[in-house]
Parts: sequence; structure tokens; C-alpha cells
Amino acid sequence: MRLPVVATVFALSLSTPFVAQAAAPTSVKPTIVLVHGAFAGSSSWNPVITRLTRDGYPVIAAAVPLRTLKGDASYIGSLVASLPGEVVLVGHSYGGEVISVAAANHRKVKALVFIAGLAPDVGESAASLGKQFPMGMLSAALAPPVPLADGSADLYILQARYWKQFAADLPEAEGSQMAVTQRPVAQSALAEPAAAESWRSIPSWFAYGQLDRNIPANLHAYLARRAKARESVEVPGASHVLMLSHPDLVAAMIERAGSAPARSAEARR
Repeated sequence: MRLPVVATVFALSLSTPFVAQAAAPTSVKPTIVLVHGAFAGSSSWNPVITRLTRDGYPVIAAAVPLRTLKGDASYIGSLVASLPGEVVLVGHSYGGEVISVAAANHRKVKALVFIAGLAPDVGESAASLGKQFPMGMLSAALAPPVPLADGSADLYILQARYWKQFAADLPEAEGSQMAVTQRPVAQSALAEPAAAESWRSIPSWFAYGQLDRNIPANLHAYLARRAKARESVEVPGASHVLMLSHPDLVAAMIERAGSAPARSAEARR
């Protein structure tokens, strides 16, 4: 049984991406680019895609390489550059880091939406933020790193622990299937410091689960406050995968970001 949502408002994983187009939109809407994080894939956005396309939004769920933060951000940046009109970037987990860096040199990005997503400052990384807010349980759930031929290593979540660690508010069968199909992330990517932080100049929205075991809720709340987010929503009882367990909430937030007026950097100070 899902609990009602409580909202707090402040200041008021390289392949061809999956593309979904709604039929005959009635007005020009920004393209929504959905960016998954580590241990997930672009299909994790499917319930949200259904809702956004129904409402007339063009959507791309990008397949992120999950190799380096710089490379992943460059990949998303190239995708953004190829699109006409305005863009809303949506990042889950590590994907939040990716969109924050990727948007830095693209004026067409009108909004950033962090769905259980990280929003690091310049010089910060997923690893360094985790040390500042050490309530997450991810480290204990990881399998031994998988060595790669180039000297790097891939990280996976142990399949037996994936459901409760990553997606505890989904049915166990669904969480177990996600464990088998999870996308690994390069270990070094999680320690790579961000070279840019576009959340200072681009309006942002945040949603996160109260019972997120990968990124603790107090870290999410801190990042939203620091970014002076237009909206920050903590979902009681929710896990790390809000886009699957609460797709209506997530899609509605993305649509609010897509329809909101732009805000200048000066107005944010």
C-alpha cells in the first residue's frame, strides 16, 4: 500500500537511445530527456514515458554508458545539442550528476529535475557526498568489483540484496528481475569530481524517497536546499526508484518543470 505524498517547497547507465513520440501534440513542448543512473537502465523510465507521451511531450530515454562522469555528460550534452527547441533534463541517482554537468554549456536546457538524483558542486563526487552523509547502505550491498581489461573495475549490487537495497517499495518479483538486468557502473565514475554545476543557474526540481537506501534522504534535502530548488518532495516510505513506484508523481513534477517560466541566474540570487 502506498502512502500519500508529503511535499516541501523551497522559495515559494553507449547505445541508441530509446525515443518515444506522442501523436500530434497540440502545442510546442520541451523535449524531456530522461537519464538513468547506476544499476538501472533506460527502461526504468517506462511508466513515466507512458504518462509524458500521453500528455504530448516528446521524450528520449538515453542509454548512458556509465563509464566516466565527463564522458557520460559529454554524451548527454551531444544529444541535447542535436535536439530542436527547449529541453528538460531529468536525472536519476548518478544520472543527476550527469545532467548537472551536461547542461553547463547548453542554453536550451530550461530545467533540471533530480529524481533521487545527486546534484554535486564543482569538485564533489558521489563518493565524497556519501562520506559527508554516511547513512546510505549501498557499500554493504555491493558485489566484489569486477576487474576489466583496461585496469578499471565495474560495480554491481549483489542480486540477493538488490530488491531491498534499491527497490523495496516494488513487488519482490519486479525487484528481482531488475537485479538481473542491472547496468554496472565503473567504480572510478563514482569517485570522479564534477567539473560543472548547472543547478546554480538553471531552475531545479527534486523528488526523493524517505527510505532511499542508496542516497539518504537528508542528503537529498541538503542538495535541494543548496540548489534553491523550486520544489522539493520527500515521498514517505519510498525507495530509490520513484520513477517506478510513483510514476504519476514523477511525471507530474517533470511536466511542472516543463511548463514553468525560465528563471535567470540573477533572479536566483
